[in-house]
Amino acid sequence: MFTIVKDIITAQQAKEMIPVPADLAAIKADRDQQIRDIIAGVDKRKVAIIGPCSADNEDAVCDYIGRLAKVADKIKDKIMIIPRIYTNKPRTKGEGYKGILHNPDPHKNKTDIQGGILALRHMHLRALRESGLSSADEMLYPDNYLYLDDLLSYVAVGARSSENQQHRLVASGVDVPVGIKNPMHGSMSVTLNSIYAAQISNEFKFNNWQVKTSGNPYAHAILRGSVDVYGNNKPNYHYEDIVKFSNMYTEQGLKNPAIIVDSNHSNSNKDAIEQIRIVNEIVRNMIYNHDMYSMVKGFLIESYIEDGNQKPSGCIYGKSITDACLGWEKTERLLYSIADQL
Repeated sequence: MFTIVKDIITAQQAKEMIPVPADLAAIKADRDQQIRDIIAGVDKRKVAIIGPCSADNEDAVCDYIGRLAKVADKIKDKIMIIPRIYTNKPRTKGEGYKGILHNPDPHKNKTDIQGGILALRHMHLRALRESGLSSADEMLYPDNYLYLDDLLSYVAVGARSSENQQHRLVASGVDVPVGIKNPMHGSMSVTLNSIYAAQISNEFKFNNWQVKTSGNPYAHAILRGSVDVYGNNKPNYHYEDIVKFSNMYTEQGLKNPAIIVDSNHSNSNKDAIEQIRIVNEIVRNMIYNHDMYSMVKGFLIESYIEDGNQKPSGCIYGKSITDACLGWEKTERLLYSIADQL
């Protein structure tokens, strides 16, 4: 049984309450095209989709992105920085902090969806205004995409969602690149099927409409490792993994084949510090193998101001309240190191 708690504002109403000024919309549009060009291989730079596991605190997130912007300017000829501002958090067992969409104040155990919608729009817009960097977010709930479509330059579909029909269909109508993670069980063929479904035109029910999409030629893969039937993490970032998957990708004949490597999650066994070693290993392999250099378009890195994580009730500024992250000093060194090697 469902009980209606209260009505929620529409996406159009949210946009009217927190509009994107024309100058910032122009910055986003330019960055959108740059990212498309990188995924298509027209632009030879790499992307770093980087930021907290979950964006739980606007001041800390914007502080972090302000620091990121200074590094981004220094390495922009090699790497394009896309801040990771993830406002929805998937939960394996359905419990725990679900992100700012559900809970704008993680210190209060109170669900406020409408407050969360306005809070996440405000945070994405503030980050863009203060840093000039348009951001990435996860499309955990496809019917909420329109609340942020005028602010996002990159959209991710998570491992728990990549086999879901609605996620695939909505991804086919998104105007910016969409990274689709391999599913939790790790099937590469399922990943490619998801990308194919996102790249073709689809007609379906979306919110209160029947819609038709043009297909998203920039839908691509994110390799995040997998979990076996016993709950053990299995990485898929090693040289042999990427070569094999690249061959499968090419044989499928998909548009703009591209791989982003997620350096955390099952690839790192959720040990955030391991991201440094993993990213450096991938860069060395890319330099060794030209085809891999062309196929791998960048990295997904979980990073925040402080190393590690804390409980949702914790009060340490800039420290993750979900999965552990790489702290700022290590992150800064890693980004400069990647740029020096490329």
